[in-house]
Amino acid sequence: MNARILFATTMLVSGLAASALAAEATAATGVTEVVVTAQKRAENLQDVPISMEVVSAKAIDAFHADTFRAISVPNVNVGNIGGNDVIYIRGFGSPSQNYSFDQAVSMYVDGIYAGRGRQFMAPFFDLERVEVLRGPQGALFGKNTAAGAVSIISAQPTSTFEGAVTGVYNFNQDGPELSGYVSGPISDQVSARLAVKLMDKDGFIENLGQNGRDELTTKQALARLTVKYAPTDTFDYVGKVEYAQLRQRGNVTVAGPLTGGQQPVKTRYTDDGPLGEAGFDTIAWNVAGTGTLDLGAVTVVSVSGFSTFKAKHTNDFDQAVPGGGLTPLTVANNYPETFQQWSQELRLQSPTGEKLEWIVGAYYDNQQYMVDQYNYYFIAGLGEFIPYSHFKQQSESWSAFAQGTYHVADNFRILGSLRYSHTKKRGDFSVKSLLGPFPFRPLTTANARISEGNVDPSVTLQYDVAPAIMVYATYGQGSKSGGFVSNTYGTTNATFTFDPEKSQNYEAGIKSTLADGRLVLNGAVYDTKFKDLQVSTYNPNIQSYIVGNAAKASSKGVELSATWYPATGFDITALGAYQDVKYDDYPGAQCLATQPITECNPTVPASVAANNLKGKPLPNISKWSGTLKAHYVTPISEDLQLASTVAVSGRSKFFNSDDESPAYGKQKGYAKVDARIELSPPDSKWHVALVGTNLTNKLTTSGSFRLPVPVTTVTRALYWVEPPRNISIEAGLKF
Repeated sequence: MNARILFATTMLVSGLAASALAAEATAATGVTEVVVTAQKRAENLQDVPISMEVVSAKAIDAFHADTFRAISVPNVNVGNIGGNDVIYIRGFGSPSQNYSFDQAVSMYVDGIYAGRGRQFMAPFFDLERVEVLRGPQGALFGKNTAAGAVSIISAQPTSTFEGAVTGVYNFNQDGPELSGYVSGPISDQVSARLAVKLMDKDGFIENLGQNGRDELTTKQALARLTVKYAPTDTFDYVGKVEYAQLRQRGNVTVAGPLTGGQQPVKTRYTDDGPLGEAGFDTIAWNVAGTGTLDLGAVTVVSVSGFSTFKAKHTNDFDQAVPGGGLTPLTVANNYPETFQQWSQELRLQSPTGEKLEWIVGAYYDNQQYMVDQYNYYFIAGLGEFIPYSHFKQQSESWSAFAQGTYHVADNFRILGSLRYSHTKKRGDFSVKSLLGPFPFRPLTTANARISEGNVDPSVTLQYDVAPAIMVYATYGQGSKSGGFVSNTYGTTNATFTFDPEKSQNYEAGIKSTLADGRLVLNGAVYDTKFKDLQVSTYNPNIQSYIVGNAAKASSKGVELSATWYPATGFDITALGAYQDVKYDDYPGAQCLATQPITECNPTVPASVAANNLKGKPLPNISKWSGTLKAHYVTPISEDLQLASTVAVSGRSKFFNSDDESPAYGKQKGYAKVDARIELSPPDSKWHVALVGTNLTNKLTTSGSFRLPVPVTTVTRALYWVEPPRNISIEAGLKF
């Protein structure tokens, strides 16, 4: 199914613009209320003037989504070119190649800021919901949300005893998963919840250089203990400790030709080099505490967090030559990382239902980050080289914020928000050679300090056209702090720092619940502009990443959503989005593969300095994206019911190489089909299910680049391949 056809279907079903993924139908009245905390208060999703999607825990579990890459949200995608997974919203995100980048789309897990993906190795584990907020969220969320924010809410302890255990076996990736929880009261004042997940499965790439081993093999262990202390009706404190260990072996990079379009395969050939076996090793701890004290005239909320991880990421690259033959191991890299963060937020909130509702607060965090880079090169005629770089960053930030909602009339509200943030960073960078004199870039050192302040305001007009139809208009700003180049050899003080980026967003939307709650139609149109957009691009001609700021970029688009409950036990959801994302001004940009040599010569610095990508699209961005899902539950006897879910998600073509090569760097548009069929009693005390993901076996890529001579004897394209079809069986028991 073409992604544009999928979007057109979404348009037909929804008819308006979009932001809400509605809750499941009740037997009598259709949609139930979805409560979110996108504005730091518990509110009905349909009352929140933000373009956002809410993905329930049930929807996440239905297709075994354990990372953000497995969830389909229009105008939201995840990219990866050898570094961290990067979330893009409305076309903007921070490239993965510069490990020290703060993210333009930040995660918040139970209110704790997570600017680095490895802080929470499996965020979709024993959850209540995931809230995806599109557009700048600088005023209330603040910390590096220039493009948007993702708020993840874990499941909480329950007032009555309950538990569940679920087992999954993946046939195509040949391995089991086991998860479960127990929850309930310990005393009249204390309740607790313990959740655990274990995974041990093979990958989907066959490595012919490792005796046919499947890669990535994944072993994961997760545990979370949450304790709630509620001595009175006006005070409670929720504490959480989470441990995660991830061990993966192998890689998903495969070689391909430089002409004829992307041709990903499921085989590769690599052997181990001096940097060791390819894979990922991560251990992470997260501790959080949230206290709420209701004093009547004001509620005090305290959110404290500690987050730390230690990780090592080793990349090797396919030695197979497209068309036949092998090359020797010529390039590999290794990135050990350590990270530690302390954070504290304090808020004062007025009661709801007053003429003026307000929130004021302050936030502080302190971070320590270190990443080393080991690169191995074998250059024909020159020998072996291992350059090594060390990067260390210390950062401290604080902010003060306020939001007010003034009820001009029963059906008209004005919302205003303002945050001031101040960030201080210190960075140190050094390079040395561990084996052989590195021939390509000088061995340099750099150090610098950054001290900057940013103001992020927003204002929203919200009007109830009818009791179940709300329209809104918003202007908001966001910002992301500047930083340092962490892994580019040859970096000096003059090229070490890059500036903060800033965004502004104009948005108008509508949210409506119609037909006695059986039809939800929502949507938004927006115009977002970025100034000093932070970019990182790979230049194969000098075997290096170039990090800095693009002058200006913009995104315009529409987001659509509809959920329909035509009958008891039957619901259909359609989501769709269109975006037009381009550079408005980008002088000094690296050459694109489509530019003739007379326009931009990548080997001539003066030619690159004069290059401007004004009007060119940004990488990793599809113009069209959408999801169509149908869910049906039917009784087959008094004691049994059958539930089936079919979901189709897709996106139009996009460039996923930095040079936007149409020959090897463009992923064609696609649609992927997932399906689930489940047998259970009406009370769902047990269930068995058959689950299929990517049933049409679309082989797609999340990133690509050209591996050049002389770091390889045969230049070729490299792709990061995404999972093919997987069939699994699931069984669960609740008690």
